Amino acid sequence: MKRVILVRHAKSVSYGYDQDYDRTLTERGEEDALAISHELQKMEINPDLIIASPAVRTSQTARIFADALGYSQKTILYDKKLFSGKTSENFLAMLQELEDEKQTVIVFGHNPTIYYYMHYLLHEFNEDVPTCSTVGIDFEVDSWRKLRSGQGKMAFRFIPDMFRN
Repeated sequence: MKRVILVRHAKSVSYGYDQDYDRTLTERGEEDALAISHELQKMEINPDLIIASPAVRTSQTARIFADALGYSQKTILYDKKLFSGKTSENFLAMLQELEDEKQTVIVFGHNPTIYYYMHYLLHEFNEDVPTCSTVGIDFEVDSWRKLRSGQGKMAFRFIPDMFRN
C-alpha cells in the first residue's frame, strides 16, 4: 500500500498579497498545524518523504508537521511548481516517479490546486478544504508507478475545526 497525505498550508496573514510568496502563518495557523500534526503523531504516521511548496506559509506548516512526526526539516523537498500550480496530471506523474521503498509521502500545497489533487486522486471528493485541511489517501498498489487518478481511498480527513474548543 502507498499513502499520500495532502495538506493545505495553515492559516496565514490576510495582508501582503502583493508579496504572496512571503506571507507567514498566523498564531492560529501555527496552533492548527500543531493540533493536526499531533493527531498524525498519535496515529503513528511516519513519513518517508515530505514535499512542500517553498512559499513561506507552506514551508512553515511543513516544518511544524516534520517536527511533530520526527522527520528532519533538512530533508524536506521543496518544489516550486507546488506554488505556481502544478497540474493534477503533472502531480500524479511526480508521485509515480517516487522510489518504491517510500510508503508514506506528505505533500504541502495551496488552494485551489491542493483541492484539485484531492479530487483527482480520490474516486469522489467534494469536501471543503479550509486552511490546514489534511487528507490521507491510500492506494492498494505496491509501486508508485501503478498510481492512477480516481483510485485512491480516503483514509482520514482532518480540518482545524475538529480540534478547537
